[in-house]
Amino acid sequence: MKRDWVIPPINVPENSRGPFPQELVRIRSDHDKSRSLRYSVTGPGADQPPTGIFIIDPISGELSVNKPLDREHIPNFHLRAHAVDLNGNQVENPIDIVINVIDMNDNRPEFSHQIWNGTVPEGSKPGTFVMTVTSVDKDDPKTANGMLRYKILSQNPESPTSNMFTINNKTGGIITVAAGLDREKVPQYTLIIQATDMEGNPMYGLSNTATAVIRVTDINDNPPEFTFYGEVPENRVNVIVANLTVTDKDQPNTPAWNAVYKITGGDPTGRFSVPTDPTTNEGLVTVVKPIDYEISRTYVLTVEARNEVPLARGIHSPRQSTATVSIRVIDVNESPYFEPNPKLVKLEEGMLPESTLTTFTAQDPDRFMQQSIRYSKLSDPANWLRIDPNTGRISTIAILDRESPYVKNSLYNATFLASDNGVPPASGTGTLQIYLLDINDNAPRVFPQEAEICEKPEPNAINITALDGDLNPNAGPFAFELAHVPSDVRRNWTITRVSGKMQFSSSFYGELVIFLVLLFVVWMKRRDKERQAKQLLIDPEDDVRDNILKYDEEGGGEEDQDYDLSQLQQPDTIEPDAIKPVGIRRLDERPLHPEPQYPMRSAAPHPGDIGDFINEGLKAADNDPTAPPYDSLLVFDYEGSGSTAGSLSSLNSSSSGGDQDYDYLNDWGPRFRKLADMYGGSDD
Repeated sequence: MKRDWVIPPINVPENSRGPFPQELVRIRSDHDKSRSLRYSVTGPGADQPPTGIFIIDPISGELSVNKPLDREHIPNFHLRAHAVDLNGNQVENPIDIVINVIDMNDNRPEFSHQIWNGTVPEGSKPGTFVMTVTSVDKDDPKTANGMLRYKILSQNPESPTSNMFTINNKTGGIITVAAGLDREKVPQYTLIIQATDMEGNPMYGLSNTATAVIRVTDINDNPPEFTFYGEVPENRVNVIVANLTVTDKDQPNTPAWNAVYKITGGDPTGRFSVPTDPTTNEGLVTVVKPIDYEISRTYVLTVEARNEVPLARGIHSPRQSTATVSIRVIDVNESPYFEPNPKLVKLEEGMLPESTLTTFTAQDPDRFMQQSIRYSKLSDPANWLRIDPNTGRISTIAILDRESPYVKNSLYNATFLASDNGVPPASGTGTLQIYLLDINDNAPRVFPQEAEICEKPEPNAINITALDGDLNPNAGPFAFELAHVPSDVRRNWTITRVSGKMQFSSSFYGELVIFLVLLFVVWMKRRDKERQAKQLLIDPEDDVRDNILKYDEEGGGEEDQDYDLSQLQQPDTIEPDAIKPVGIRRLDERPLHPEPQYPMRSAAPHPGDIGDFINEGLKAADNDPTAPPYDSLLVFDYEGSGSTAGSLSSLNSSSSGGDQDYDYLNDWGPRFRKLADMYGGSDD
């Protein structure tokens, strides 16, 4: 055999993606230079099962692999190459060809058991061996593809710490690393173990997991205890569940005999208390907060009993005694509840019947009773809604109207009932609040609808406004227009915008009129009382000329020439009370208010000027031939206010009924002679 005929081992990676056939090596014999040869290969993978993996070109001697290789199936192949001439005569001895399949990381680690079970005694010290978990990898163990590493992913429960155990990352051995294993508290731990190849490389390695269940075995670490039993229905409070009896040999009804109970375990939320019965010294296990069966079906309480005073020194007995109280919770049928309650939905008004609004469902707190809930309508003031008894779907049976009297501030309330089929049945209510969004579905209404006017020659006007039940922007501003029918409307009337603001309603004007009428009545009552009080102050000795009766029908003046010129100089400085003379007043006189005040006039340069002016006026009036009758109204110029004698008014002879004494008119001078004859004359 020639040196050229020797072929070294060939390495082919598994899982190659091609393309196939893929050339591996070319076989040549020195005899192919002088004659034509034919090449062939034999062995497993060529002409023996599995056949067809390797092929050779008979003329060129090129050896190729025809499909992907799997190292975990066949790690290597041993073939023999042959060379013959055209007559089939062998020209070379067969040569061995070794093909090694190179491993790729194409297999995950596999645990021999998916669940591993182990035990450890409670109270074990750290470092105590528990168990070993193992896994295998089909990849080449001599390469990183088959080198595994272990770790603990999680521990359940995480009590008393989250790292009670650790694992050897190469061997899979599990040991304790913390103290505190207590079977009475945690009887079993569950660990999730992970195995990763590529020496635990999380980026390139493949992983798999298994479960390790570690059972904590019991040791004798608890003395015997008395256990009390009780039961209580859920949601009940102030109920005595059990009576704890203790025995104390000390003198009864003393601090050394009286027991004090305390719950030391099993009640983290404080739902129980143990007061002491003062007569029997028993502990009364009492429910103080509602208990929910769906949260916890049983409670196991640890109750400690001790005396009100500590034990005496030197006594080697325990300072307290403990007892276990096992309480079973009895399930009762609870009412379904709506969530949320109330439920608010916003919808536009005007929705047509048979429109779906929402789904309003209730939840049953009794999860373990497998009950069904049916729905019904409890309150629907406008009869707008319907609820599906099975699904709680709420739909309309009438058009929703925001302007309905049943809608307050755009909100409509309806109440629904959810009932279960428990024994006895229980029910709960829920309120659906529908906030109706306004749409422009109301035409403006003119106000007032009717009006009365007086027939006058001058034009008449009526103020009108409009009311709209909708909200802005669906309510104003309004446009007013006169109707076309009948035709004389536009001929006789016109309409003009006078205000862009809303006017007061008719109810406001009615209230205002009532208020003004009441105010007028009160004023009239007070006026009459003041007039009566004035009449009580009549002084019969007063000069009649200083207490003139006030009339409204006659003109004229006094003949009194005794003037107070100081009053005439400053007529506007006199106090209002000073101008009201004390004396007789007619019942039909004007209201007792101060006379209208006018702007102050400048004082006369000399008092004599004012006196001359008055005298000239009196003289001209007496000698005037065109003067009107004495009982007619005579208008004088304003002479100021403040006269102590008062001002004359017209004499209303038609309103002075009854017998009166008018003899004093004879003393008033010639100007009043005619009046004296008319009123003061004799019967003849």
